[in-house]
Amino acid sequence: MRLFRLIPEILKYSAADEFIADLKPCADDFVFISKSIYNTYFKDKFADATVVFKSDFAKGEPTDKSANELISVFMKKDYKRIIAIGGGSVIDMAKTLIISDGDDIVGLFKKERNIVKRREFIAVPTTCGAGSEVSNVSILDIAEMQSKFGLAVDEIFPDKAVIIAPLMSDLPDSFFITSAIDGLIHSIESYLSPKSNVYPELFSEKSIDCYIKGFKRIAKEGIGVKSELLEDFLIASNMAGIAFSNTGTGAVHAISYPVSGKYHVTHGEANAQFLLPVLKLYEQKDSGTKLGKLKALMSQTLECNAENTFEALQKLLEDVITLPKLSDYGMKEEEIIPFADSVVANQQRLLSNSYVHVESEDIQEIYKSIF
Repeated sequence: MRLFRLIPEILKYSAADEFIADLKPCADDFVFISKSIYNTYFKDKFADATVVFKSDFAKGEPTDKSANELISVFMKKDYKRIIAIGGGSVIDMAKTLIISDGDDIVGLFKKERNIVKRREFIAVPTTCGAGSEVSNVSILDIAEMQSKFGLAVDEIFPDKAVIIAPLMSDLPDSFFITSAIDGLIHSIESYLSPKSNVYPELFSEKSIDCYIKGFKRIAKEGIGVKSELLEDFLIASNMAGIAFSNTGTGAVHAISYPVSGKYHVTHGEANAQFLLPVLKLYEQKDSGTKLGKLKALMSQTLECNAENTFEALQKLLEDVITLPKLSDYGMKEEEIIPFADSVVANQQRLLSNSYVHVESEDIQEIYKSIF
């Protein structure tokens, strides 16, 4: 029985130039990057490499259509290395290139095609929550499902994960917060996963502690303290990614996907909506040993009684982010039941990893509670 694995080599640099010096870009490299990051940190530094911007294919969250368009450009040459520099959506899109031989990406995501690792992949995150640089998961909006859908296979693990904290310096405050909350959710869902054990728990515990301490500083000192938290949060995200790559995520992610997919809510914000409702559902259904351990762990950092952990966490998150109602996104009341049913039908990879069994009726109640 396998307990733990860490596939990517993890590298850390103090600046972009230091990374480029080690990378030694060449004509066989395909660089997929956020345009703003390129212009600020990497302009004219990739020598003869092919540089392609994410914004040329997808303005928001990646879709199967944008992934297929990217693949069609990529397949024009036999590249040896893929370097992805950006947020989770950049890295997730680039992961499709590792395994693509030009086929439609939906077939790969549905595992209707042979999945083979074909190229070396280097991932450089510029947000502090996705953890995609150390995970074997890629998430796309799939049009025919009207929802996000995930591919989780070892073939899309990056070979190297590169941490360069200054690349997050210009991350907008709202994305910094929602990205970090997403990372916190990764840690919590990994910790509670039925597949968890002492090894991923170590990474989850450290990540949870780091995020909560950081959020407490932001709540007390204001968002201006962000510059002092960049490296801490980036490493916390990395550790959360290591944890959930061993265990998977759960119901929070599953329930968020229809809302995020149809109404184009950013991944981190959509997940933030459902963290507390899902934790409270778990508490109602089973306040067992593992949930109790999580509450005790978090209560130490939150400085509250263990029985009040979720209430204290909710207040802390409300101090750093204001979340709209689901109806404010455009969601309609009559969509509650079909959205819930679609989660049960399409997201069993995630629901089977939930702390307790979650049914359509449970999901409906969660949607109603924040509608």
